[in-house]
Amino acid sequence: MSETTNSPAAESAGGAATETTAPHRYTAALAADIEARWQEFWEANGTYEAPNPKGDLAGDAGSVARPKKFIMDMFPYPSGAGLHVGHPLGFIATDVYARHQRMTGHNVLHTLGFDAFGLPAEQYAVQTGTHPRVSTEANIVNMRRQLRRLGLGHDGRRSVETIDPAYYKWTQWIFLQIFNSWYDPEADAARPIDTLVAQFEAGDRPTPDGRAWSGLSPLERANVLGEYRLAYASDAPVNWCPGLGTVLANEEVTADGRSERGNYPVFKAKLRQWNMRITAYADRLLNGLDALDWPEAIKLQQRNWIGRSEGARVDFPVGDDKITVFTTRQDTLFGATYMVLAPEHPLVAGADNGNGTGPIVPDAWPEGTHDVWTGGHATPADAVAAYRKQAASKSDVERQAEAKDKTGVFTGAFATNPVSGEQVPVFIADYVLMGYGTGAIMAVPAHDTRDFAFARAFELPMRCVVEPSDDRGTDPSAWDDAFASYDAKIVNSSGADISLDGLGVTEAKAKITDWLAGQGIGEGTVNFRLRDWLFSRQRYWGEPFPIVYDEDGVAHALPESMLPLELPEVEDYSPRTFDPDDADTQPETPLSRNEDWVHVDLDLGDGIKRYRRETNTMPNWAGSCWYEMRYLDPHNSDALVDPEIEQYWMGPREGQPAGGVDLYVGGAEHAVLHLLYARFWSQVLFDLGHVSSSEPFHKLYNQGMIQAFVYRDSRGIAVPAAEVEERDGGYYYQGEKVSRVLGKMGKSLKNAVTPDEICAEYGADTLRLYEMAMGPLDVSRPWDTRAVVGQYRLLQRLWRNVVDEATGEVTVVDGEPDEATLRALHKAIDGVSQDMANLRFNTAIAKVTELNNHLTKAGTPVPRTVAEQLVLLIAPLAPHIAEELWRKLGHADSVVHADFPVADPAYVVDETVTCVVQIKGKVKARLEVAPSISDADLEATALAEPAVVAALDGAGIRKVIVRAPKLVNIVPA
Repeated sequence: MSETTNSPAAESAGGAATETTAPHRYTAALAADIEARWQEFWEANGTYEAPNPKGDLAGDAGSVARPKKFIMDMFPYPSGAGLHVGHPLGFIATDVYARHQRMTGHNVLHTLGFDAFGLPAEQYAVQTGTHPRVSTEANIVNMRRQLRRLGLGHDGRRSVETIDPAYYKWTQWIFLQIFNSWYDPEADAARPIDTLVAQFEAGDRPTPDGRAWSGLSPLERANVLGEYRLAYASDAPVNWCPGLGTVLANEEVTADGRSERGNYPVFKAKLRQWNMRITAYADRLLNGLDALDWPEAIKLQQRNWIGRSEGARVDFPVGDDKITVFTTRQDTLFGATYMVLAPEHPLVAGADNGNGTGPIVPDAWPEGTHDVWTGGHATPADAVAAYRKQAASKSDVERQAEAKDKTGVFTGAFATNPVSGEQVPVFIADYVLMGYGTGAIMAVPAHDTRDFAFARAFELPMRCVVEPSDDRGTDPSAWDDAFASYDAKIVNSSGADISLDGLGVTEAKAKITDWLAGQGIGEGTVNFRLRDWLFSRQRYWGEPFPIVYDEDGVAHALPESMLPLELPEVEDYSPRTFDPDDADTQPETPLSRNEDWVHVDLDLGDGIKRYRRETNTMPNWAGSCWYEMRYLDPHNSDALVDPEIEQYWMGPREGQPAGGVDLYVGGAEHAVLHLLYARFWSQVLFDLGHVSSSEPFHKLYNQGMIQAFVYRDSRGIAVPAAEVEERDGGYYYQGEKVSRVLGKMGKSLKNAVTPDEICAEYGADTLRLYEMAMGPLDVSRPWDTRAVVGQYRLLQRLWRNVVDEATGEVTVVDGEPDEATLRALHKAIDGVSQDMANLRFNTAIAKVTELNNHLTKAGTPVPRTVAEQLVLLIAPLAPHIAEELWRKLGHADSVVHADFPVADPAYVVDETVTCVVQIKGKVKARLEVAPSISDADLEATALAEPAVVAALDGAGIRKVIVRAPKLVNIVPA
């Protein structure tokens, strides 16, 4: 058998798959054998199983007594395409961190489940006829295989799947806790709905119409309680996507008014849907951010999404009704010259889903109406109906964008400005949203840019009420834009009962707010941008609501004994979709077509009655709102989680006053979706006493993205990246020149590289090292398959430093390392320890590489003590090769639970440092001195240095400046 040498030439002769090898050289084939064996060992021996303090996953007292560490990745969705190399970046990072924490004495809980409900599986089912469960479970099997091959140290006993009825039983249970709760502002917490009922029964809280609670019918009581419940059904404007056949949450609609999935048009429609009253927790969600160790950018996104603002509510009379506005600039009330309502506002849309007009819209245009106000329509009703249809085709983001042309239409109604008594016209315009504030604004065009543009377009009057600080004067008709300031005097703001003239903005706000309250036409208030969470989906593949309706339409919660309510088998599990551009459609849910399931006879405590089930399903966010809790106690069939177990893993502790997961890693794109929703559920469960942690995730870390080059032909179509050739400074596919840009990695862009490919070519440990070495974890970076070989060679050199490639025997010696090696070793230990604790895995690898190279260059056998500590250093990063070398070095126990090395401070500090000696600012000598040298000793050493003596040439010394140990500056006399 021929053998290669260990020369650099042989080492660099191509990729792993093409090299000839010595019989015991570290190759892709040997890596595959090592990795498969150790993965089997870990699984068979429960190496990564984290014990609980009690229950079926309980462990020995010593293990539980160790400090705990709960480490999590964001739930992956089991895609049919499987993983590409960009997906496991965060998974590998948390695995490295978890391994280091185990080696530093922690009881580490690290597992992974699958967020498996949702639209992708349903769309695939519609296309192929495959049941969503079948395709989803097959995808999970494939992803588990791929993840296992990477050597991820997960506790497999704790893994969960949201589609498992044993799991979604508790998702349904949590929904019922929220449904059966209300937010008590006096307690600043959720309380059981029974406590609210008791207040109504005792007369401590009046009913809306003043009747006794006992005098209300069951339906009337249900309607009253629906105004308080944290989970409630209501008729409200929603984002209706005919192309998907379902409604969407605001967060699932793109900035250009299309569905995030499928890119279909989204319209505003009025439908009866389930909602979560997350707005009740707006202040709590906002204030709770202060205790969390999250990136400031994510906190800022949540703060902006919640959007807290202080101002006042003001009533403007209009006919027999009133328009209530929320404003943060109540000091400018005298400058309000017109009003604008959202197109969906009930005063113009009516109460019959917008098919008629509201009470303030007259039958004919008032005399003298400007032509530009009518939009060319014969009647106000025609104008309102046409404009509302136009506005329904735009997303909220589109409507609020700074468009050049402002659109709107006069309703035909006039309101009364409550401070001036003036009649102001009422318009509808799409830049006002029903979902923010009251869906109405008082327009002060002189001091708001959008109002200014609208007033110019519709020839509306403007009045200056905040004195400009520049020389523009006080006639807004001569201005180029509005003047806005919080640091100016109020002018032109006097009426019969109140004057704000001469006051500053702050003083004027306080004065007008008190006046409004005294007149009974307004009050100071706080408003939030946050809207209640739309919780219904018109789909099959989601959790069924544990709700049934009686013959009067009253919603009843199923008792816990009837959970889980499982999804029924249906012949047609696709939602009915429509022409994507047809807004005038209504959802038809797949579950509604299963009559035997929908209509059911149940005994809910007062005898068997006929009920109708809810036929919407929960959104795909439901299962991921609480999964961290199920990881703790996954087999508990009697409770969501045992309180003692939850307290152990997630309870409040020093430095974590709200409790939560110790480290949560995932993408920043979930800032106002999953992360906000999960916080809301946790706070409700905390209020109700089910958990001790009020926040789900204490520390959040957002990993970057692995990108890849996308190659496109002259048509702009992506071509297979693997088949593109680089030559003559350009890129070619099948002879045609193509363009190259850096973008996402994915199947549709034909640039995906699978982890299976890299594992087959180099081994999983090489893939792990390369992904961690590419750059800082929180920064996006481009994938380059050609660069993977660098980490492969690191492992080959590591292997050669321990194992003879010809014989397979260990080559280490039992002698003591020299001082240079000790210093290299302990500097590496110190640096790697700090890097591991702070998720700086790229620099940790650099330090391991530096130590390994030091040993390679020494050209002598490696001392056993150094080899063992080197293996321990790389074990979190490359666990398979570390296990193999640890065993070859004579250890019977797994390296996973070995102690991580501890640096000796004496060897971390440099033995000497270079001290510069200057005379008149010019360097005259360099001295090698001890880092701990005193100022006095350093001065004496410098003055005795021959080069310094010669440079002074007998001259006296006026002053010596010493900065031990690195500088001495001598000033001659």
